Amino acid sequence: MAIADASIGAALVPSDAVSRNERWARIRRRLVVWVPAGSVTFLLLLCFVGPFVLPLPSPIGGSVLDSGLPPGTAGHPLGTDVNGNDVLSRLIYGGRASLTIAIATNVIGLVVGGGIGAVSGFLGGKADTVIMRALDVLIAFPSLVLTIAIAQILGPSVPNTILALSAFSVPAVARIARSATLKIANMPFIQAAELSGSTTWRTLTRHVVPNITPQMLNFALLGMGIVIVTEGALSFLGMGIPAPAPSWGNMIFEGQQSLSATPLLVLWPSLALLVTVLSFNMLGENVRDEMSGR
Repeated sequence: MAIADASIGAALVPSDAVSRNERWARIRRRLVVWVPAGSVTFLLLLCFVGPFVLPLPSPIGGSVLDSGLPPGTAGHPLGTDVNGNDVLSRLIYGGRASLTIAIATNVIGLVVGGGIGAVSGFLGGKADTVIMRALDVLIAFPSLVLTIAIAQILGPSVPNTILALSAFSVPAVARIARSATLKIANMPFIQAAELSGSTTWRTLTRHVVPNITPQMLNFALLGMGIVIVTEGALSFLGMGIPAPAPSWGNMIFEGQQSLSATPLLVLWPSLALLVTVLSFNMLGENVRDEMSGR
């Protein structure tokens, strides 16, 4: 009876209303995908192409005579900081530094961690046990504490920050790669490749790696937000990108020293950090949903 009532109710809904609902559902699905993708594309273009096409002043070396200018001042749309540097310029150049570190860290994680995980999962046995126990030692440490310790030892610089952040990126990606490799290691096409005389290296590079790459790229997109936040924390603590070079983290640190007088100096980099992390997380979730068929 309930099924019949539901069928009757569905039949009573006007067809134009159903089509409108379906149309709005498609629009919402497209917005969920294209809004974060558009945000990420805009951020990448703004940070990497913007400095070459926009009339931006230097992000460092400002005059103290121009310190504390409010937003809307001629030549300074977002005003200036306490050192007289243009806030918009520092946001864009700081975003370039943060995104460069995040991309480099994830590339190292994909290449090194992905390679270690694929080899470990494909070989199995004692080799797999030794490799994974070594990675478990790294994963056992709190990631932020381990990163801060490495950054403190190496000193503040962009290359050292990338190396420090890679310390938790590589083990995490390795576990994802190993898990994905174990799922396909015994599939018929892998067994067929081995029976045809394919070497272990050829099987890994021609059959295993291409099949686990989409899952690893999805994880890397989600990891972009984590790396950007962690880099911001390191720069905030003075162990990331050294001042006066701009970074969203050290901009927040510098702004909080005069928070009551100029709260916008903290608000702008905080908003940039929030929008960037949220966009990468949403994009990664959309890619994951597409891969899972949802």
